[in-house]
Amino acid sequence: MSQDTFAALGVSAELTAVLEARGIDSPFQIQTRAIPPALAGTDLLAKSPTGSGKTLAFAIPLVERAPHDDARPAALVLVPTRELAVQVTEEIQTLATARDLSVATVYGGVALRQQANVARFADIIVATPGRLQDLLDRRLITLDAVEILVLDEADRMLDMGFKPQVDRIVKRLPRDRQTMFFSATLDGEVGELASAYTQSPVRIEAELPSEHAPGDIEHRFVPVTADTKVSTLVELLHAERGLALVFVRTKRGADRLARKLAQQGVKALAMHGDLTQGQRQRALERFDSGNVTTLIATDVAARGLDLDDVTHVINFDPPEDGKSYTHRVGRTGRAGRSGTGVTLVLPEQQADMSRVARLNGQHETFVSTGMTTAAPKLIYSSRRRGAWGSTRPRRKI
Repeated sequence: MSQDTFAALGVSAELTAVLEARGIDSPFQIQTRAIPPALAGTDLLAKSPTGSGKTLAFAIPLVERAPHDDARPAALVLVPTRELAVQVTEEIQTLATARDLSVATVYGGVALRQQANVARFADIIVATPGRLQDLLDRRLITLDAVEILVLDEADRMLDMGFKPQVDRIVKRLPRDRQTMFFSATLDGEVGELASAYTQSPVRIEAELPSEHAPGDIEHRFVPVTADTKVSTLVELLHAERGLALVFVRTKRGADRLARKLAQQGVKALAMHGDLTQGQRQRALERFDSGNVTTLIATDVAARGLDLDDVTHVINFDPPEDGKSYTHRVGRTGRAGRSGTGVTLVLPEQQADMSRVARLNGQHETFVSTGMTTAAPKLIYSSRRRGAWGSTRPRRKI
């Protein structure tokens, strides 16, 4: 039997009708491969990139299998960020209504006890690790009836330092459960974590659907000085473009840069962890609608953002390593569109950025700018006895 319909994959008539009402008739590759074993209750390791349709790949079997005859949570989805928690909750909620299941979202930035009062009686919880651990430590919620665990974007949770919280949460869950593990990679520490959390899992890999495949990205490296850095950014932002996502290193740096851009006639919004969830959501809505075309974000704040229309990613502060560069610039050129990634490089950052460019296959592009690729010399620092330092001056953004 062909598996080009959800019904053929074993999805119930109720959920198939919900999907059809949303114009979703044919499953993506990840859904075709993941849904049958997940419906059978098998543990799952899925290597799948953002945009591949993975949320429905676990949401459908989650809703199909979650019992609702108990007043305690039966299913738990762990995600790395508040934004992703909201997106996943909305996706699950559209399906859960068909089976009279309740869904609660748990993340920081909102009233803790009010959130706990809703979550403790929900059938399905979608949570960030830090806030959920806080509720557990305060004994405001229990997870001893959870039958299904989903870890979504597990690689990002590790990148963000959530492994200790995830470990403690998983230890509180029943051992006799189904675990579905979704990640952009299953190598290294992520693979070790996956093996520790699952039992005899089915392993699958999937690619982006053709209509969501990445487009061409132009990579540019621009030498700047401390005096010209902001003015160069302003020139880039005044040029013809669509939505621009600007990366900075710190939360204070995001706010400071937004003020400097406002003084230059550029309307921009800052996105970072000190904002409330409502402020973050409103900023995203204004950016996604094009009302504001420049969003300034830290790496952590940008995790979980699912925006297909970003035309430019600008590294105001260069990324620390090749993986961060890939994550950042990968925010443009999505859904088959073209995009541009621009990195502003101070003199003392040139050697480090040269190595990052080489790791990401952009060495020739970097060399063509004429910037140096030599490592900075080390000198003995008299400020602290026995300490070797760099000739690079330390600058604050």
